[in-house]
Amino acid sequence: MIEDYKKARRLGLKEFHRARSQGRYPYLPVLDEMLSGGSPLSEFPVGLVDIPLTMLAGTKTVGRREAFAADFMPLLEETTEFALKWSNLYESQVNEGIRDAIKVYEYMHRFYVMEGNKRVSVSKYVGAHGVMGDVTRLLPNEKETDETDYKLYMEFLDFYKVCPLYEIDFSEVGAYKKLALLMKQDFIHPWPQEMKERLRGGFQFFQKVYDKKAADKIAINASDAFLIYLNIYHLDEMRSLSTAALSRRINKLWNEMLIQSTADNRAIVHSPEEMQEKNLQSTQGLWGGFFGNASASTYTKENPLRVAFCYERPADTSSWIYGHELGRNYIENAFDGRVETIVYDQCDTDEALRKAVDTAAIDENELIFTVSPAQMQETLRCAIHFPKLHFLNCSVNLSHTKVRTYYGRMYEAKAILGALAASLCENHKIGYVADYPIFGSVAEINAFAIGAAMIDPDIKIYLEWTSIAGSDWRLSMKENGVSIISGQDFIKPNTASREYGLFKVMEDGSVQNLAAPMWNWGKFYELIIQSYLDGRWDETPTSQAVNYWWGMSAGVIELILSDKLSYYSKKLVMNLQNAMVQDALGPFAGEIHTQDGDVLAMDMTKLGSEEILTMDWLNDNVIGRIPKLEELTESAKNVVLVSGIKNDDL
Repeated sequence: MIEDYKKARRLGLKEFHRARSQGRYPYLPVLDEMLSGGSPLSEFPVGLVDIPLTMLAGTKTVGRREAFAADFMPLLEETTEFALKWSNLYESQVNEGIRDAIKVYEYMHRFYVMEGNKRVSVSKYVGAHGVMGDVTRLLPNEKETDETDYKLYMEFLDFYKVCPLYEIDFSEVGAYKKLALLMKQDFIHPWPQEMKERLRGGFQFFQKVYDKKAADKIAINASDAFLIYLNIYHLDEMRSLSTAALSRRINKLWNEMLIQSTADNRAIVHSPEEMQEKNLQSTQGLWGGFFGNASASTYTKENPLRVAFCYERPADTSSWIYGHELGRNYIENAFDGRVETIVYDQCDTDEALRKAVDTAAIDENELIFTVSPAQMQETLRCAIHFPKLHFLNCSVNLSHTKVRTYYGRMYEAKAILGALAASLCENHKIGYVADYPIFGSVAEINAFAIGAAMIDPDIKIYLEWTSIAGSDWRLSMKENGVSIISGQDFIKPNTASREYGLFKVMEDGSVQNLAAPMWNWGKFYELIIQSYLDGRWDETPTSQAVNYWWGMSAGVIELILSDKLSYYSKKLVMNLQNAMVQDALGPFAGEIHTQDGDVLAMDMTKLGSEEILTMDWLNDNVIGRIPKLEELTESAKNVVLVSGIKNDDL
C-alpha cells in the first residue's frame, strides 16, 4: 500500500507548493498557537459526532503539524515510520473501514484534531465524506472575538441545540433564523429527526453538485448557496431530482448566488437621470446594455403595455396599499391608453400571489409590481419561473438580479419634519411612532432625530413601535408628556383618525395636523414605466441587483404643510427642502453620535448609500430601542424576517 502513500504525498506536496506560492501557511494550522495569549476558554463535551471532513481545519497541538500539508495530505518521505503507519491504516480503511473515533476540539464551528491526524488524512485520500469524532467544544471569549464572528457562532449554537448538524455553515448573521423559518421550525423545540435527516441528505447532495460547478468561480460557500436554493425550491423535491436536474436549477440561480458573493452586488439608481447618464454592469460587459435595448416594442391604445399590481389586501384596508393604488390610478391616465393596469388584491400568501402571477402571465402582462417586502420570496420564485416577465418589489436592500426593487429616500422628508417638530416643541420632547424594524425605517428615525437636534440640541425623541405585540404608543406618549408626534405616513382609508404625519395632541385630546410626508407613487411608477416604454430596460440578466432609490429631487416624495403653520415655519421647511433637493443638506453628513457612544464621520464626510440602507443603530437623542423579533406581532415577524435589519436582537 506504499504506492497509495506516494500518491497521497504527491497531493500533499502539490498543496504545499500552491499554498506557498499564494502566500498561505503551507502546514496544518495549530489551534493552541491560534489561542495563545488569550483568556482560558470554557470546555464543553459534545460527544460522538459524524464530522464533515471539509470542516476539519487543523491540528490541536504542534506535534505533527509539519507532517501534513494544509489539506491533511502527508508530506514526510515514504521511507519513514510515519509512511508505514499511514499505509497500514489505509489498508485497514480499504478492508474494514476506520472504526475508532478521532479526538477533536471544536472552536468557532471548525475542528482541530487532537488524536487521529493520520485517520483524517486517509479518510480524505479515499474520498470519505466524514469521520467519527469525540468532540470537545471550546467556547470563545466574547471580548476577544470579532463581534460579527461571535454573533454568527452564537446563532449556530442556538441552531445546533435543536438541529445538531455541523454541515450547515452560514457566513451571515440571521441565516440560521431564515433557515428555521423556511423549515417552519424555531430555536426552542427540537426539530423532528426525519426532518434533520432530510436536511442533511439534501444539503450533502446539493453541496456535491454545487462544489463541482462553483469550484473557484464564486466565493459564496455551499451553505449560503443552499439557503438561496431553499428560498426558491422545496427541500422535499430533492428526493426525486437527478444530478443533472439539480445542476440545471443551480444554473438558473447562478446570478442570485453570484451577487451574494461580491461586495459590489447591487446597483443603486439614485435618480431617474442616472438611468440615462450611465448604464449599469451587465453580463455582456461593464456599463453595457442595462437601459439600452436594440429595439423597443411599440405600445399603442390598440396594443397597450399591460402592467399588474399585486397587493396583499384590498386598498381600502391599508394606508400603504392605498398609496400605491393612487399611483396605479395615476398611471392609468398618464399614458393616454398606452398602459393598461390590473389589480390582484388578495395576494397575502405565497399560493395566492403565485396564482395571481400565473393569471397575469396568461393575460400578457409584462411588468409585475409587488408592493410589500413580505412578497419578495414568492416574487423571486415567480421571476425564476417566468424569465420573460419583468418583476419589481417595493423594498430596499433585498438584492436579487431577477427582481428589481424600488423605494424612496423617505429619510430626507423625515429630517425636515424633525427640524419642523423641534421648532414647534416647547418641552424638548417629540414622539416618533414606527412600524417595522426593517431596512430603511431606522434611517428615517435617525434622520428625524438628527433634523430635530439641529434645531434644538436638547431635544429627545421618544420612539415607539406599532408592531410590538400588546404595545400602546398613545399611553406611552401621554405618560412621557409628549404632545408633538411623528406618526404613520398615510391616512388610513375608511377611518376618521388624524394621527398621521406630524401632528400635535391638544390639551383636550384632539389632534392638530402640522405636516405630512407624501409618497408620490404615481410619479414613481410613471418614471419606471416610461423607461420601459422607451426601451431602456435590459432584457439580458445582469450580474448586479438593481434598486431604484429616489428622493425628493425626483418628485417621488413630497411634504404637505398645514395652513395653520406660521409663515416662518413654512419658510423653514421650504428652505430645508430646497437645500435637500440640491444635495446641499443631509442628516447623515458630518459628525454623528449613536446611542452606544460611537462617533461616526468625524471627518465630516457623508454616510454612503449602503451605510444608510443598512443602519442598525439609533441616534444618541433617541429614547427607545429596536425591538426583538419575539416581541413583534406575527404579521410583523413575517416582514422582518424577510427585510429586517441585521441586528442580533432580531
